[in-house]
Amino acid sequence: MATESEVKEAIKVILSDEKAYKTSLNYAVNYCKAALVMTGHELAIQCLYILNNIQHWRNPNAKDVRIVLKAFVKENRL
Repeated sequence: MATESEVKEAIKVILSDEKAYKTSLNYAVNYCKAALVMTGHELAIQCLYILNNIQHWRNPNAKDVRIVLKAFVKENRL
C-alpha cells in the first residue's frame, strides 16, 4: 500500500536526477512538479502520466519509484 507521502518522496527522487532531465525525463519533470501539490484521485491520474514518461529512465532507484507509483494508482482507481 502506497501513501501520498510515499508517492511524493518517489517523485522527489525523480526530480533529483537532474542529469536525466534532457534525455529520459524531459516531459516527466513538469508532471512531477505538478504532482507535488496534488492529492487523492488527481494525484493518481498524474502518476499515470509520470509512469508513461519515465519508461526509459534508468536510475538505481527507478524500479522502487515505479513500484510506489503503480501501487498508488492501483489503490486509487474509481
